[in-house]
Amino acid sequence: MSFYKDGKKVLSELDSYYNQSINKEKPVIKQLTISELHEKLGLATHLKKGDLSDERIDSFIKEYLDNTTRLHHPGYFAHQVGVPHPTGALGSLIDGFTNNAMAIYEMGPAAAAIEFFMVNYLLEKIGWEPMPTDIKKRLTFFHGSGVLTHGGSLANMTALLTARNCLDSSIREKGNPSDLVILAPETSHYSIAKAAGIIGIGENNVIRLKTDSCGRVMVSKLDNAFQKAANKEKRIVALVANACSTGTGLYDPIDEIADFCSEKRIWFHIDGAHGGGALFSNKYKPYLNGIQKADSMIIDAHKMLRTPSICAAFLVKNAAALEHTFEHKASYLFHEKKQPGFDFIGQAIECTKTGLGLKFYMTLAAIGEKKIERYIDTAYDLTQQAFEHISAQPDFEVPCNPESNILCFRFDATDDVQIMLRDHLIEEGSFYISCTELNAKRYLRIVIMNPESKLNDIKDLVTSIRQVFAKHFSK
Repeated sequence: MSFYKDGKKVLSELDSYYNQSINKEKPVIKQLTISELHEKLGLATHLKKGDLSDERIDSFIKEYLDNTTRLHHPGYFAHQVGVPHPTGALGSLIDGFTNNAMAIYEMGPAAAAIEFFMVNYLLEKIGWEPMPTDIKKRLTFFHGSGVLTHGGSLANMTALLTARNCLDSSIREKGNPSDLVILAPETSHYSIAKAAGIIGIGENNVIRLKTDSCGRVMVSKLDNAFQKAANKEKRIVALVANACSTGTGLYDPIDEIADFCSEKRIWFHIDGAHGGGALFSNKYKPYLNGIQKADSMIIDAHKMLRTPSICAAFLVKNAAALEHTFEHKASYLFHEKKQPGFDFIGQAIECTKTGLGLKFYMTLAAIGEKKIERYIDTAYDLTQQAFEHISAQPDFEVPCNPESNILCFRFDATDDVQIMLRDHLIEEGSFYISCTELNAKRYLRIVIMNPESKLNDIKDLVTSIRQVFAKHFSK
């Protein structure tokens, strides 16, 4: 076995990849066809011969890395996927090699203990009571709970299942009745409607909350949505708020929504997949005022907390609400045994779970709280600077003042041109951006995730957009 030798080759190539990326020596994005990549990577040959080692793994990794999307490139502005910290990536390597399926404590004591620690760490950040490390004391007093899941979509689904079970614990065995609805903003992430469809509530039973021109929930219109459900004799499983929205990066008024939910006795869930990272920033935490009043929340560590994909936290204020949502029967797993730790399998949809807490912990432990706060503040601050710069350009329109590290803007052209501008930028390779819709108009969109990105990169992007337009669209 040449694990150590091959591992050194892989680390050497990754180090070169990192330096090429931050120095802009290679394009931020490169997209060959599937068939071209099959051929360049030699997939069929290596699979047949079983020879992926020594010099062959070196050439394979070089080719693979040359055809990745370079998140470390300062021109990476497209999506809400964090630039992972190298120490967190080592956590991914360790977890992959040890392969401890830690949902059952005996299958990964260290991994389960770290996940337990990280869940409690986040509970305390929110202002909720952490889980007792003495498992015998669980549920003997009011405390929170949670689990790390493979992504925000799964975390949101876990939240809605927990809320549904809390509303009516008989549904799991009897099935969904036809009187269930979810209240969610028009701008909520698609995973909310998707989860409603998967768990049997139905996408059409997501009542859309009215939002303002920038996509924030209008508290003054909440009672209308509530009455709409009441008039149809519907039971509300949960009300979902954005912290922040995916499209524009704006926060819903959490404190006011929390008070409304408390008055109406509605489960209040916060989708903080992206903007929940503001918990780590004294400057921007006020966007989350009232968060401790919620019943549940999710945070994606692989977004603003620089953890390698994929790692999301589902957190709940009352552990008892989660305790019976995912009860299982399996005699080979659940029986009388010595139990020095805690089985996360009862808190999650997954039965086999990787050690997500390891890479999460190793990332934050390597960066430290002060530096992760500085990272978040810098990204949010730079987005405000980008807003000010782009707003001052006569041929650009910016619809909303940003509240996070997401900014939407529009070049003075039609909707189709916005998309084609993006396509040409991607093809050219210096910048990778996304686009979205707001008020039935198409906007270009940037997400500032890379600590290497500076205001000059934003200015260069503006210049490049003008150059692309002049080359391909001006008459």
